[in-house]
Amino acid sequence: MCGRYTVVADGYELTEHLKARWRSARLAAPRFNIAPTQHAPVLLRDQGENVLDMYRWGLIPFWAKDPAIGNRMINARAETVREKPAFRSAFERRRCLVPASGFFEWKRAGKSKVPHWIHPADGDLLTLAGLWERWAPEDAEPVYSYTILTTGANAFMQRLHERMPVIIPPGERDVWLDPEAEAQALVELLHPAPEALLAAHPVSTLVNAPSNDVPECIEPFGEE
Repeated sequence: MCGRYTVVADGYELTEHLKARWRSARLAAPRFNIAPTQHAPVLLRDQGENVLDMYRWGLIPFWAKDPAIGNRMINARAETVREKPAFRSAFERRRCLVPASGFFEWKRAGKSKVPHWIHPADGDLLTLAGLWERWAPEDAEPVYSYTILTTGANAFMQRLHERMPVIIPPGERDVWLDPEAEAQALVELLHPAPEALLAAHPVSTLVNAPSNDVPECIEPFGEE
């Protein structure tokens, strides 16, 4: 499960780090608490060029009658993504990468749950495996949306949650975005990240409310 995440880098920093240009005029600002249904940056391959754009989190299948279905499609299980009608076509033709500085999980402590921010141990930027879709209602502008793929947790993450997002390393980003990539090559990328990649610390319950999008959401709070 990946239900909240952060992109601390701003739009210009993403351009530099990912060697991509912005396709939309709407540059991203640093985000400390991205929640489902909100718009956030995605990296796409467009006519051989890597581009950044702002899409809505929660994939709306092209065949959907109601966009509310996207509220339940924030994640796609890597184990079944090639079979599920909502994701099958997007996996074949519409893959993207979701830049992230880290993501949140909640660990049960007695009767409460303590939020933790999980982030790269070296402070680098993560790129999460994603799928995107274009939903075109008859009486409104098209909606471009995305989902984040998840897989079983590695040993590091298992103390917080049984699943984790699929993290695509820098050397494999081009494979994931390649429209001509073979299915087997893509499937081989859908595995847990190395344990040494990530670090984590508890944070304030500020993050529980999507309206709180401030740096304090990722600052260490309390004790492990």
